[in-house]
Amino acid sequence: MKNIIDDLNYRGLIEQYSDEKAVRELFDSKQTIYCGFDPSASSMHLGNFVMICLLMRLQRAGHKVIAVVGGGTGMIGDPSGKSKERNLQDEKTLAKNTASIRAQLERFIDLSDPEKGELVNNYDWLGKMSMIDFLRDYGKYFPINYMLSKEIVKSRLEAGISFTEFSYQILQSIDFYKLHHEHGVTLQIGGNDQWGNLTSGLELIRKIDGENEKVGVMTARLLMRSDGKKFGKSEQGALFLDPKLTSPYALYQYFINTTDEDAVRYLKVFSFLSKEEIEDIAREHFASPGARIAQKKLAYEVTMTIHGQEAAEEAVHMSEVLFSGRVNELKEEEIEELLGSLKKPLEEGLKLEDVLIGLGAASSKREARTFLAGNSISLNGEKTSDGEKLIGKADALFGKYVVIRRGKKNYYLGVF
Repeated sequence: MKNIIDDLNYRGLIEQYSDEKAVRELFDSKQTIYCGFDPSASSMHLGNFVMICLLMRLQRAGHKVIAVVGGGTGMIGDPSGKSKERNLQDEKTLAKNTASIRAQLERFIDLSDPEKGELVNNYDWLGKMSMIDFLRDYGKYFPINYMLSKEIVKSRLEAGISFTEFSYQILQSIDFYKLHHEHGVTLQIGGNDQWGNLTSGLELIRKIDGENEKVGVMTARLLMRSDGKKFGKSEQGALFLDPKLTSPYALYQYFINTTDEDAVRYLKVFSFLSKEEIEDIAREHFASPGARIAQKKLAYEVTMTIHGQEAAEEAVHMSEVLFSGRVNELKEEEIEELLGSLKKPLEEGLKLEDVLIGLGAASSKREARTFLAGNSISLNGEKTSDGEKLIGKADALFGKYVVIRRGKKNYYLGVF
């Protein structure tokens, strides 16, 4: 059994431990660790994937992991990170989201053996609890001043917080207590914004079972980009794990466009490469920064872990095709994925120089002819200088796409 703490610390994954020495001692033998996932949306995003990777590391190190889908707590709403009360979801939406989150988690956590991993829904115990049981069995252990001292609550006092969201930390504490007794869970992990909720669960167990109960918590560092902006956000918004919401190519592009500093840091967080492999990549990368060695490795590793090897290789291919201009190698759906936002309608039988003007690749006939004469224009992946050429569906990719490339980076898409 490998003690994983040194590796987690090397990767910069852990922000806080309830007691690092005690947690390290726990990891000297097989432990059962849990992490909760909120079904407030139909798909998890890259921020959630930090926690998923952490569970995967713990499982691969020989520990049992339990992913808890918050079907119960999701009906209440976690106040952390919110500036106002959230709108409560109806049961139908919540059930749909819960099923979707479960399906995503099943892709990453090995559930082949219940001694390795399990997926549970906290609605199974929270949904059956009566109000009297909640107040008598658990509420009595939570002094109001203790709950008010939690940062997740303090940050909301001025704007206002309902009793519903105020009670969230008690519900999450019940999760830890139930899992400790019924599944042998000794450790809970969560994002650093969850510190107050995690330590509340620790306190509940110790108040009921005694101060010497061997349990602990640790939080993952919230990732920020080196420019101070929030990690996992693109111009289009959050990057989701559902390929229908964020394609493998879009995910690949996000990581390949990271800074040199972030690329090496993210390799530690998201890849399952060893410390030695990462250090070798870092040395090679900084020796030839223009080659973007770390970014390419990072983008491939993350896309492969989330979407599989085939999707990762396809994302690499699409990226290389766009860079080289060999757009005639693309599939129809890949053209839509890469260039669909640039689409403009085309008329049959226009001269190429008029096509350039119509698509915005040139502002006038004179400019179009200058670009053509300078060998700056490619038509569907082939260099051309014939501005008089008539363009029709017979010249189009898949009978409808005309891809113009001007120079190395400027693309235009006409559609019949």
